[in-house]
Parts: sequence; C-alpha cells; structure tokens
Amino acid sequence: MISTSPPLADALAAGPVVLDGGLSNQLEAAGHDLGDALWSARLLAEEPEAVVQAHLAYYEAGAQVAITSSYQATFEGFAQRGIGAERAAALLGRSVELAREAAGRARDGGVSRPLYVAASAGPYGAMLADGSEYRGRYGLSVEELERFHRPRLEVLAAARPDVLALETVPDAEEARALLRAVRGLGVPAYLSYSVAGDRTRAGQPLAEAFAVAADADEVIAVGINCCAPDDADRAVRLAAQVTGKPVVVYPNSGESWDAGARAWCGEAAFSADRVAAWAADGARLIGGCCRVGPDAITELAAGLGR
Repeated sequence: MISTSPPLADALAAGPVVLDGGLSNQLEAAGHDLGDALWSARLLAEEPEAVVQAHLAYYEAGAQVAITSSYQATFEGFAQRGIGAERAAALLGRSVELAREAAGRARDGGVSRPLYVAASAGPYGAMLADGSEYRGRYGLSVEELERFHRPRLEVLAAARPDVLALETVPDAEEARALLRAVRGLGVPAYLSYSVAGDRTRAGQPLAEAFAVAADADEVIAVGINCCAPDDADRAVRLAAQVTGKPVVVYPNSGESWDAGARAWCGEAAFSADRVAAWAADGARLIGGCCRVGPDAITELAAGLGR
C-alpha cells in the first residue's frame, strides 16, 4: 500500500509531526527476545506480525511516523546468518511493507490523521553489533562507507517509504557517505546524529556535523536521536540555526545501559513537557528512541496538539 498522505516535507512545513518511540522496547515488552546481532531485524523473517503490532501500537498511541525495523538489517549482517542477497533484499523491503500494513490497520481502526513510514538505515557500526555505532571512526574512508550503505538504501528506496531515516549516525564523515549514497534515489531523507553533549559520538563539534547536510537537497530534516534528553535540549536550536531545515529530535528515556549487569539503570528524564520548547526552537519531527514507549508518545502528541 502506497501512502496517500501529503508529502512529509509538506507536513513538516505546516507544523510538528509526531515520530514513534523505541521499537525494540515495544517488542521486548511483548515478550520477544532481541538478544541477537540482527536485533529487531531478526523478526522480519521469523515473526513479522510482531513487527506490525509494535508499529500499530505507536500509530494508535498518536505517532504519525513509524520507523522500520531495518536499523540493523544489512546485506553483510544477513550473510553472517546464512541469508543470501536476494532474501536479504526481500527482508529489507518487507520492513517497509510491515509498517505500511500497520498504517492500514490503524486507519481501519479509526485513525484519520496522515501516517508515514520512515525506512531506517543505521550506521556501519550497527552491523558490527559491538558498540562501535556509538564511537564512529571505523577506519574506513567516506568512499568505502558509501559503498557499504548504497545497496541497502537502494533496496529501501525501491520499497517507497515516505522518507529514509539515516539515524543514530555517530560521525560526520559517515554522514557525508550517507548523503552521497542517497543521491538520485528519489526518496527524501532525514539525517540524525547520536551525540554526547555538544559533539558527535566521534567527537566532532555539532555545528560542523549539522553543516554537512545544510546544502543537501534530499535532506528534509536534520537533528539528533538516541541521546540524553538534556543533549536534545541543546542541539535542536543549533541544528535549526546551522542548516535552516526542520529539525528531527527523538532522544532516549534518559536511563543508561549497564553492559555488565545487562540492565537499564538511572532515572527516566524524557518528558512530554520538553516538546513545546523543542518545537519553538525549530523541531518539526519529534518522538522518542530507546525506552520511550507508546504512553510517552501519547503524552508527547497531546503536548503538540496532535
């Protein structure tokens, strides 16, 4: 099913649009084990209905945009599991189809607002599944990273999502590669960095990182995700100032992951009270990432009057 909603860029020009929350935490809450190098992408083949239900929960909660389960889905990652290129391409396309299926069910259930699908493309480090997605600096050139990303982006674009989500990017050099890789695909994109304080995870000043996308015609929004809410507060205004584009922002809950205990710890700091300030500073695509669930998205949507 192809989207019949107005183009997402037009919706962003008209006002804030609500993104979903963390897909993995919604799947885990439903009892699915994601302790796998493919993460939520494993369910594309094994339990696709679970993915549909997770997307549907967010659409019903008030989200207008669902981000697909393809963040960690790559040809290389699937190959390590014995899945060939043809089957891998089909699974990548399926990630978009499942989100579209959820949108259709939401409309059948009475949701009347425009609904969109963002096809997730995570960073190179997500494929490695060793935490390097939060460090960047893989030792690869921009050209090598472009060659890695382009085939997956071509397949995702062919599935006709409303936007390509170039998300959780730790490094401005990888952002350059991604922006080169989306040229000519015929689908708009947004670019979202993972940050720590006022720098990318790789250590570049955010002003420099945001500037990479300022003149990219394919990019309809620039911003940050998978970070602390406090970092989002500081970055939204800067992204708007540097690029002149709508800002995308979807931070984590504020809790931190204890790798030794394999558990989340600390207090949640994500609050719907923040969203009005983000919108005032230029945020137009607003949601949550890890540990932000449907209840928080309902509050966020209400805070935006959506």
